[in-house]
Amino acid sequence: MTSSFFPPQRTLMGPGPSDVSPRVLGALSRPTIGHLDPLFVQLMDEIKVLLQYAFQTGNALTLPISAPGSAGMEACFVNLVSPGDTVIVCQNGVFGGRMRENVERCGATAVMVEDNWGEPVSVDKVAAAFAEHPQAKTLAFVHAETSTGVRSDAQALCALAREHGALSIVDAVTSLGGIPLKVDEWGADAVYSGTQKCLSCVPGISPITFSPRAVERIQQRQHKVQSWFLDMQLVMGYWGGDSKRAYHHTAPVNDLYALHESLVMLQEEGLENAFARHLRNHQALVAGLEAMGLSMAVAAAHRLPQLNAVNIPAGVDDAAVRSALLSDFDLEIGAGLGALAGKTWRIGLMGYASNERNVLSCLTALEAVLARQGADIRTGAALNAAAAVFNAG
Repeated sequence: MTSSFFPPQRTLMGPGPSDVSPRVLGALSRPTIGHLDPLFVQLMDEIKVLLQYAFQTGNALTLPISAPGSAGMEACFVNLVSPGDTVIVCQNGVFGGRMRENVERCGATAVMVEDNWGEPVSVDKVAAAFAEHPQAKTLAFVHAETSTGVRSDAQALCALAREHGALSIVDAVTSLGGIPLKVDEWGADAVYSGTQKCLSCVPGISPITFSPRAVERIQQRQHKVQSWFLDMQLVMGYWGGDSKRAYHHTAPVNDLYALHESLVMLQEEGLENAFARHLRNHQALVAGLEAMGLSMAVAAAHRLPQLNAVNIPAGVDDAAVRSALLSDFDLEIGAGLGALAGKTWRIGLMGYASNERNVLSCLTALEAVLARQGADIRTGAALNAAAAVFNAG
């Protein structure tokens, strides 16, 4: 007979999911109520306000999609892109490629702006693409590229889109709650994220927000949205307005309890404090890694503090290191993806997992495993280097 499943207590320092706060796990266990219960509708309204704070927006159409970040991505594309449209898509990692796939599945043409993996999106290349394709109606790019640990200049890219009369679609899956994301100030039109990264929540929900310009395009569509479930004109009937909510789907009630709790925690800490915490822990981790003799894969000016791409030393067995960290230390770090597979590790410091204990534990475990493999590293220096950063802060 199959028995109940009891997972081990891992420390999740990969590209996601990240460690979930005990407060959030506690919220999951609260009694389930109906998704049209007046008290749940009240909770929905609070979640919208809390998401507006996290996104730094007053957008009325701000809500959590009842599915992971990939569904948030698809919701943005299927609602804003129509057959025959031209969309400029920026790719400097895995997730720009997924944007292209969405554009093509909408029957539109993707004009690709490609940059090296490990480098930010080139604003100049995007400007040139708009000059060459003035008919482009949308610009799509990744703010925080999870596969490489690179931050692109979302403010400049959104400004370019507006300058050319185009809407912007922004992947903020790894940035929301970890680095500044100013939707209204930057003029971003459609932004999607995920709960399992810097929000310290369980996977399975995708916060999204649409500007009034984006809502106008949705309302003026000449073709039905190809996804019934993600059609915002239908979803708005459940999540939007002051009138009676129209049934659309059974919301994941307990998951939304968890999201609400995670957003309350973010509000309690304050966005600026959350950003400063992620940055300080990142700086300490980098100091320790470099003292050990490892190098970072991304230039300092463009690094994500919440997702650290580290070059794998020559002669080191990538998979063996990650396996040993998991089996011997219950510590998960991520492998490189795509062009960076076997070349980098991705060490996450996201949300609840971004703390001093995890930084020091990760450095200790990584040093032990690498020394056991005979890697050419400096031992005994990492913790002191990281501690110096913490003591200075």
